[in-house]
Amino acid sequence: MTTYPLSASEVNVRQFIHKVYAWMSAGLAVTGACAWYMFSDPRMIVNLVHTPFLFYGLMIGEFILVVALSGWVQRMDAGTAKFAFLFYSAINGVTLSVLFLVYTQASIANAFFMTAGLFGVMSLYGFTTQTDLTSMGNLCFMALLGVILASLVNIWTHSPAVQWAVNYLSILIFVGLTAYDTQRIKALNQFGREGTDEETKGAILGALTLYLDFINLFISLLRVTGKRRD
Repeated sequence: MTTYPLSASEVNVRQFIHKVYAWMSAGLAVTGACAWYMFSDPRMIVNLVHTPFLFYGLMIGEFILVVALSGWVQRMDAGTAKFAFLFYSAINGVTLSVLFLVYTQASIANAFFMTAGLFGVMSLYGFTTQTDLTSMGNLCFMALLGVILASLVNIWTHSPAVQWAVNYLSILIFVGLTAYDTQRIKALNQFGREGTDEETKGAILGALTLYLDFINLFISLLRVTGKRRD
C-alpha cells in the first residue's frame, strides 16, 4: 500500500487536535478525582446536598465559568484560561459526586465506558469525514433547546413519558454534537500559530466544548442505563 507524507498543514491540525484532547482528558481526570475524593467520605456528599446554599452556589459558579470561558477565552491570557478550565472541572467533579448517592458504582462505571466508546467513535467520525456536519449540528442544537424546555416544564408536570423522551433524545443529541463539534474544532486551527498563546487558548476552548459533550452524554446514558441504589 502506498503511503504519502502528511503536508505541513495536516501535521499542524493533528498536533492541535492532540492538544485539545490532552486538555479535555486533563479536565475529565480532574473531575473524576474530585468526585472520587468526595465519594471517599460520603458524609461530604450528604453535607453538600443538605446545604442548598453551597450546592446551588457551586452550580451557579460552574455556569459563570462556562460562560466566561466560552465567550471571553480569547481575551484571557493562556495561564488564566488553563486555570479557569481546570477549576471548572474540579467544581463539576464536586457537584457530580451526588450521582454516587443515586446510582450504584457499577452503573456509573458502565455508563462511563459506554460514553467513552460512543464519544470516541463519533469524534473520530467528525475528524475524518468529508461531509459537512453543519446542518446536523444546527439540528442537534435546536433539539437541545427543546429538550431543555421540556425538562423545565417536566419539573412541574412529573411526566414519566416526557422524562423518558428527554433521556433518549439527549443521548442522540450529544452523540451528534460530538461529531459536529469535533469537525468544527478541527477548523478552528490556524496554520502558523503553533506554540503561541492563541493556539493554547483555542485548544482550551475546544477541550471545554468536547468536555461538555462527554459529560452530558455520560449523564444521559446513566439516566437510561443506571441502576439506582436501594
